[in-house]
Amino acid sequence: MGTVVLSIDAELAWGFHDLSDPPRERIAAARPAWSRLLSILEEFSVPATWAIVGHLFLEECDGLHTGHPGSPEWFVRDPGGTASEHDDWFGPDLVRAVRDSPVGHEIACHSFSHVQFGDPETTRELAAAEVEASIEAADGTGIELHSFVFPRNKVGHRDVLAAYGIRSYRGVRPRQWFDTSRARRTGKFLDAALVRSPPPLVTPTVDEYGLVNLPASLDLFGFEGLARRVLTSTIGDPVVRQAKAGIDRAVEDDGVFHCWLHPNNLLTERDVERLRRVLSYLAARRESTTLTVETMRTVSERVDSVGTCPTTG
Repeated sequence: MGTVVLSIDAELAWGFHDLSDPPRERIAAARPAWSRLLSILEEFSVPATWAIVGHLFLEECDGLHTGHPGSPEWFVRDPGGTASEHDDWFGPDLVRAVRDSPVGHEIACHSFSHVQFGDPETTRELAAAEVEASIEAADGTGIELHSFVFPRNKVGHRDVLAAYGIRSYRGVRPRQWFDTSRARRTGKFLDAALVRSPPPLVTPTVDEYGLVNLPASLDLFGFEGLARRVLTSTIGDPVVRQAKAGIDRAVEDDGVFHCWLHPNNLLTERDVERLRRVLSYLAARRESTTLTVETMRTVSERVDSVGTCPTTG
């Protein structure tokens, strides 16, 4: 019997501030969607790992962040000021809501300002500054950061995480058959339509730095646009089908089904309905079986304690 982990990349405007044309709709949706996501998780009693950009812990800043080793342009969109003035850039109220939820969520690190650790231009000094600033901001609210989610899933500088006491991270999804196909997009479409290969169960492993790597299994909003509309109109929501298949695999086998999303994915009622259907199915299977739902932290602590893959059956 396995377990299900849900991780959340929580960023507000920081998730897009380096883009030349940030998606205004998703930025505008991020704050209300955060609160709605938290409410739905509480409804189904599903604990999640909320990987939060460190700047969101702050009540105020000068917008300059003097001493940060990033380029001079990195904070050019940061308006500075206070949380009450610029709530797309600050989120201490949202952080407190996650911290105080009765469900028992984990609050994890998503860097301080959404620096991509796997970018060749990201130096070790920059990565260290991002982790250190995040820890300092979280300490101010009494929160200890145990896990890390890499911005845009660009893995890098894992030695820095270990040096600052981070214990686990979300690794990249294992490759599937369509990843190596020349017609990757078509293969992904067919796989979603037929559920030819259910999302993988992953095995947490300890890497060379002593960190627990808990790879992703499924992006709950990684199949959008026209393809989503076509399949939904014929066979139903393809991601709901995949998520159910992944949950069923976790019921039947050892391993972890690790799915993830952003709060700003919840743009429409259709998006909310997808999430509710997945969580409703998860809650029902948890109720009728010995399936568990855990955070990245609890899974990794068990791996640390036994030095191998956690088995929850």
